Amino acid sequence: MSIKPHAFVAMPFGTKPGPDGQLVDFNRVYDELIRPALEQAGLTAFRADEETRPGDIRVDMFQELLIADLVVVDITIDNPNVWYELGVRHALRARGVVLVSGGHSSKAFDVYTDRKLRYGIRDGGPDPETVASDCEHMRDMIAATMESWHGRKMSPVYQLIPNLKEPDWQSLRVGNFREFWEAYDAWEEKISRARRKGRVGDMLVLADEAPVSAFRASAWIRSGKALRRIGHYGFALEQLEKGLAIEPENLAGLREKGMCLQRLALQGRRGFELEMARSHYRTILQDHPRDAETWALLGRVEKDAWTSIWRQPDASAAQRIEDARYEDALLRAAVSCYGTAFRSDPKHYYSGINALTLMHLQEHLIGDGAYLATMEIMGGAVRFAAECEEDPEKLYWARSTLGDLQVLLGTQASVQSAYKEAVAVNRDSWFALDSSRQQLLMLQELGFRPENVSAGLEVFDRAMKRMPVPGREWEPRNVFVFAGHMVDAPDRDQPRFPEDMIESASERIASVLHDLGACPEDLALTQGACGADLLFTEACQSLGVQVTWLQPFDEPEFIRRSVVHCGEHWRDRYLAARQRLQQPILAAPKELGEPPDYTEPGYAYERCNRWMLYTALVWGIGKVHFICLWNGARGDGPGGTADMYDEVAKRTGQVHWIDTRQL
Repeated sequence: MSIKPHAFVAMPFGTKPGPDGQLVDFNRVYDELIRPALEQAGLTAFRADEETRPGDIRVDMFQELLIADLVVVDITIDNPNVWYELGVRHALRARGVVLVSGGHSSKAFDVYTDRKLRYGIRDGGPDPETVASDCEHMRDMIAATMESWHGRKMSPVYQLIPNLKEPDWQSLRVGNFREFWEAYDAWEEKISRARRKGRVGDMLVLADEAPVSAFRASAWIRSGKALRRIGHYGFALEQLEKGLAIEPENLAGLREKGMCLQRLALQGRRGFELEMARSHYRTILQDHPRDAETWALLGRVEKDAWTSIWRQPDASAAQRIEDARYEDALLRAAVSCYGTAFRSDPKHYYSGINALTLMHLQEHLIGDGAYLATMEIMGGAVRFAAECEEDPEKLYWARSTLGDLQVLLGTQASVQSAYKEAVAVNRDSWFALDSSRQQLLMLQELGFRPENVSAGLEVFDRAMKRMPVPGREWEPRNVFVFAGHMVDAPDRDQPRFPEDMIESASERIASVLHDLGACPEDLALTQGACGADLLFTEACQSLGVQVTWLQPFDEPEFIRRSVVHCGEHWRDRYLAARQRLQQPILAAPKELGEPPDYTEPGYAYERCNRWMLYTALVWGIGKVHFICLWNGARGDGPGGTADMYDEVAKRTGQVHWIDTRQL
């Protein structure tokens, strides 16, 4: 991956007297030792004196110390600015510090026990005899520090004050910070645009391109949420774990992880995964005992545990009601969790209406009057909380809650009237309507107030008929991702895929697709370059497979770089295939924006390969097949077929390799 973590270097500038009185050129130390070690460890290095914009250098320094993935601190001499910066980092972050020292180790009390790397000094700079080994050792120490990010807290501040929480980097945004925040705003807008379009694959590419880990964590967690909403819980969990690996205390990410565990449990009907979700939420509540949302999610686990017992496919209606009545202990556990959530936050009407609905079900099934007094009080409280909702994004849920109240307490006419008000403010969210409908179906199965429930279902059924499932208008059976060699240019020294292989390669590609049963129910993703891509496109089109081209450049630039350089006859072939595409061409600069400035040459191709892979994986890991036409050698640069082969083989194992050496 070409995107690198970001390191800030806190050290003296220029030439200063060293520990033995001789002058040390710290600029040489940075250029000859620290920066090379960071780059070898896969990080980009920045020092405060490299900032060229006017303004207060301290603002940029504070931002770096807050959000940098790693801070390297040179404590060779007792420079007050360096020690101050080390103290600020220790106060802001629990981990991510490497201490280095030239010629001796500091005996400062607060860092005396910390590991430090000593490097040699001679003639005012890094010792020529040891600089190579010093660089190697520094590189290894940096890599080890990055890998152990979630181990022991390195900051003495966080070690001695264990309940201290790291600050939210977004809430401490100040200053221009080398146009950093302007770049962040542009990146954030691209993430938001991809989310609005439902393009989770785009979000995952942009997450990889974030300049620091804090941004990547935010994007991965949001991508996980988007994937969870469209039902791909396993892939969602993968993204959430990546985000939580960076921000393990991110409350939104922790909640999302619990929801994915819960949905996976219900999909597979596996009790141990439901128990994992229950345990996960209780762990969150140890740190956030009054978090209403987590209590409500735990209530959903208990509710799901209850419904999973009596909702057996082969059970009769009477048997389901009897089983639901028998498992009243689980029902009461759900009531307790939802009730605790509502008491923790009386504005949280979602938990209030769920607690109230389950109380009514308890009375319907058992009739013991256990909740009668509470039900009367809670009904008014839930109504008041829902009627006070002002957030337009939550207005549907407030109105649907009022509809749910009418199901419990009202008439058929009042039920329909309230739910129509909710549907009127729904922002084209099929999933929101379906969530309300599923609650009514549960009540219907248990025979609760059938007239009111039927009236509510009629409203949602009519509304949902007019609205296709977002992103599910068509779902492919399989997704074929293809990468392969372009046909050799006339002046290529070493033949790789010459023109005389075209016919046999086309036959082999068609054979692989035939063996996979490729048909119009499948989706194919490739770039459309001359040679293998176009052969694959033509083979798919002959079988009716829907083909989408994702390209690393705008189309005119792509044609110049990847089509006509091998002959004008390939332009004609390209244009003919393009005419048969059922979907518009997707160009990375338009969909994702230009690649970041800090990426390496050739990154556009690597980016496009990842874009294709992520787009495919969103449909489900088990559906993805990678087909490649490849000679087995590493390519001419990053982003080639070899990189794609490694990535897909690692993730799915469903790789179909056409070896050009055997054509």
